Amino acid sequence: MDDLLIAPGPGAPQGLRIPAGELTEQFSRSSGPGGQGVNTTDSRVQLSVDLATTTAFTDAQRRRALTELAPRLDGTVLTITASEDRAQRRNRVAARERLADVLRESVAPAVPRRPTRPTAGSRRRRLEAKTRRAEVKKARRTPGDAE
Repeated sequence: MDDLLIAPGPGAPQGLRIPAGELTEQFSRSSGPGGQGVNTTDSRVQLSVDLATTTAFTDAQRRRALTELAPRLDGTVLTITASEDRAQRRNRVAARERLADVLRESVAPAVPRRPTRPTAGSRRRRLEAKTRRAEVKKARRTPGDAE
């Protein structure tokens, strides 16, 4: 197995390289397509990396990744599963691509929302909708109600 290369992007301007020794692959039988081959071949791939001990991240990247991926982690280990294909080789490639995408997104800094003002048209539509709703409610009143 080769090192996992992650393309440069926000939060990782030079990209990342996760050494092959830090990746753990496990294979098992897949429940997906494959007919009789599903019962005999281990085509499902689970690719894991321990984010707390990997040498690929700086401390800032590690903190950001652990925070962003917290719901998906088992301790500090991120596991990606691929079982879409009948062939183990293609599932291995898919798992590596998916892991690279997840890690690239997790180290990217959050883009702060730039506050904007409502447009004149949206304010007008909002007031018109409120007026229409008030008319509907007014029409529901019993005729003898005092205003």
